[in-house]
Amino acid sequence: MELLEVVYNAIEDRLGENIVVINLEKVNPFNDYMVICSASNGRKAMAIVNNIKDEAFKHGYDVRTIEGDEQSDWILIDLYSVIVHVFVDGQRDVYNLENLWLDQPRVKMPL
Repeated sequence: MELLEVVYNAIEDRLGENIVVINLEKVNPFNDYMVICSASNGRKAMAIVNNIKDEAFKHGYDVRTIEGDEQSDWILIDLYSVIVHVFVDGQRDVYNLENLWLDQPRVKMPL
């Protein structure tokens, strides 16, 4: 299973909300995709993060780093070719990453 599918399914399994996948292949030499999602609180955000990590390992993928914890409003997971941003409700609008990358194509999921 492709890493992007693993990540997307792991987010859906833990009821992540408003999942957006952005294709960065033409503009970023380090990451192919950026995935952005929301969670209603810090505990739910960490459940999403932990499920992504567990599912990635289960399918043979490595996690480079995780920035943030249950008290964070924004948690970043670096899986090398896929970067995941998990926002606690309200914070996603503050940073508005989707608009920063508005000129890049969105990926319809599931693949």
